[in-house]
Amino acid sequence: MTDEKIQRINALAKKAREEGLTPEEQAEQKELREAYIAGFRNSLKAQLDNTVVLNPDGTSYRLKQKRKGN
Repeated sequence: MTDEKIQRINALAKKAREEGLTPEEQAEQKELREAYIAGFRNSLKAQLDNTVVLNPDGTSYRLKQKRKGN
């Protein structure tokens, strides 16, 4: 997500609080928020995929993603 898109999200949020948004602006805001959340989730997943837990006995292991059904 670029700084310009984040600034646009903030500008739309401010405008929504102060004077309201047109339907086109609401659609743009929704699209930008979805892209921001998707990017955040991907970043967090990548960080967790590279996380190693160190035990007191000196052993280590990588975190594993749990399956949704369990």
